[in-house]
Amino acid sequence: MKTLSPQEALHRAAALCSKSEYCSTEIDEKLSVWGIAPPEREMIIGRLTAEKFIDDQRFACLFARDKLRFNRWGKIKISYALQQKRIPASYIREALEQIDTTLYEQTLASLITAKTRTLTDEDEYQRRNKIYRFALGRGFEPEMINRILSLNTP
Repeated sequence: MKTLSPQEALHRAAALCSKSEYCSTEIDEKLSVWGIAPPEREMIIGRLTAEKFIDDQRFACLFARDKLRFNRWGKIKISYALQQKRIPASYIREALEQIDTTLYEQTLASLITAKTRTLTDEDEYQRRNKIYRFALGRGFEPEMINRILSLNTP
């Protein structure tokens, strides 16, 4: 792939951001792959941010909502994913606070119900442990898992 000029990279990045939501880290990685030097990358990201093509706060909120709705991730896993994208902690906190609590609990309850149907263990203790570990792996909080499990247990 030929390296792009900073102006071409700016236009290409703006086109990407107008089609889908990206955070500044993702755009920085793309600019790096396109052969743009660090000073120009900072300038391009600054311009895209000023023109509202990139907004890490907006990205964090949309990312959290989509990961819960489509991937059925818990807040812990969403938080780690946003940290990997170098989103500021204040934006992550705000994004997690905007998650609808009822939808969040319903998502966990439906995951637990679906997982319960797939288990064939006769031992209730083992079944509960497998469900608990599964929900933890999805990024849900231990207290919430225990609460939902206690509601679902006769």
